[in-house]
Amino acid sequence: MLRSDLVQPVPELLRAHADRLPDRVAFRDADRAVDWAGLEAVTRRLAGHLADAGVARGDRVAFCLGNRVETVETWLAVTRAAAVGVPLNPRSTDAELAHLLDDSGAVLVVTDPGHLDQLRRLRADRPDLRIWVTGDGPYPDGATAWPALVDVPPAADARDDLGLDEVAWMLYTSGTTGRPKGVLSTQRTCLWSVAACYVPVPDLTSADRVVWPLPLFHSLSHIACVLSVTAVGASARLVDGFAAADVLRAVAQDEATVLAGVPAMYHHLVAAARADGFRAPALRVCLVGGAITTGELRRAFEEVFDAPLLDAYGSTETCGAIAVTRPDRPRVEGSCGQPVTGVDVRLVSPETGRDVATGDEGEVWVRGPGVMVGYHGLPETTAAVLRDGWYRTGDLARRDHDGNLFVTGRHRELIIRGGEKVHPVEVEDVLRAVPGVADVAVTGRPHEVLGEVPVAYVVPAPEGFAPAAAYAACRERLAYHKVPQELYEIDEVPRTASGKVIRRLLRERPARLRAVNGAHHEALTRLTWRPLDPAGAPEVARRWA
Repeated sequence: MLRSDLVQPVPELLRAHADRLPDRVAFRDADRAVDWAGLEAVTRRLAGHLADAGVARGDRVAFCLGNRVETVETWLAVTRAAAVGVPLNPRSTDAELAHLLDDSGAVLVVTDPGHLDQLRRLRADRPDLRIWVTGDGPYPDGATAWPALVDVPPAADARDDLGLDEVAWMLYTSGTTGRPKGVLSTQRTCLWSVAACYVPVPDLTSADRVVWPLPLFHSLSHIACVLSVTAVGASARLVDGFAAADVLRAVAQDEATVLAGVPAMYHHLVAAARADGFRAPALRVCLVGGAITTGELRRAFEEVFDAPLLDAYGSTETCGAIAVTRPDRPRVEGSCGQPVTGVDVRLVSPETGRDVATGDEGEVWVRGPGVMVGYHGLPETTAAVLRDGWYRTGDLARRDHDGNLFVTGRHRELIIRGGEKVHPVEVEDVLRAVPGVADVAVTGRPHEVLGEVPVAYVVPAPEGFAPAAAYAACRERLAYHKVPQELYEIDEVPRTASGKVIRRLLRERPARLRAVNGAHHEALTRLTWRPLDPAGAPEVARRWA
């Protein structure tokens, strides 16, 4: 059911909850909590201080913060100042942050004491950049202290007049295929996803207690946590990280009814809960981001927690979900569910530009109220993906006769081996089921005869894995052209904060060759490590006898 009543300006939602639920906790973290009356007052005051600081309508305000109450306060205050909120990954390097600050044109950045030195270094080349810093101090010269903002009335009032269709936020893409792009969205595009998916599908209400460990700078967190909780007046506990002990502690302490996470986190929660006999009787539904869960994980999780895992497929460009599984409908293995209410989906052949038949693979095209305004500063790129009202996602999928979507991968990530297609995800699913494989990623490498061949990168579990068993599984379940040409061992799969594999970085990671064409490492004359040359030169191979 579409909750169109929730598509209204953020200040109106805040004022309604401040009047109706003044003492109800809105958001809390490990150190502090804010109720709905307090959240309305603090965000109004911060918005006034932004105006006092010279932040004009439409100016970009960045924030580099972890999962803290202050992050939510900043999200909402920037909107009340009629500025554009730009959340940044707090784990970014200096070079990455510098690019995002310059690309966005941010005039002010909000950060915490842990990132203050980094932002001060970057300000040396950006003297006009203003810095606000959260926390209890001490506060260095040149940074505005949080208490001076939340405890002192501003001279200006919150503008509170940003239109539903004006740009409100700029969220950067994960950069899995290149440099991140700033996605421009409005209150209407984002709240549509709230109203069409993240409130009605899990049946989120003001009585719910949400535990949220996903990074708050990410699009899913913006829509499904910050805005959805704000829309209905629920309560959210913010956890900074995926550590199973921290998440389970928060679930127990808050008697959580709703939980969010990525598949890897849910795997760890199952193991930890089984070890300790943990139960969460109040938990009724769990959201999944980053990847589609396997049937094995769903069954294990529901056995321990007695709550369904709901998969959703979406993107930053669609301001939330394109398709979602629903707790009241049968699960179809491998599917991300059916399109969200109000979202039209086409599957189009990249070769012919025509819609494909049911069951055939095509590129996902999306049309609906949640599609972005465009990419910041990239008119040609925007025009390439937004055509005739349709957003071309670059993802590949199939659809069955019931309308269920099965995402098969990225068009750019397809490996074409001798003219035959190989989907990395399909190979990864096989290898992930091999005993001793903790994580895996597959990408293509150039081949002078075949064009490309698939190569697998495995993170072993503590007990290790057998390359011969990995190849046996591949040969049993995959066509010959999909079997990896080589199998490497790595310490960690490079992923975005939402759990997506950054395939372009795989070949830069130090990697130990374990098998070639099925020959396990004992048969090799040497083991090869491929470290990234720190000077940026081509890879240097280091051989071990």
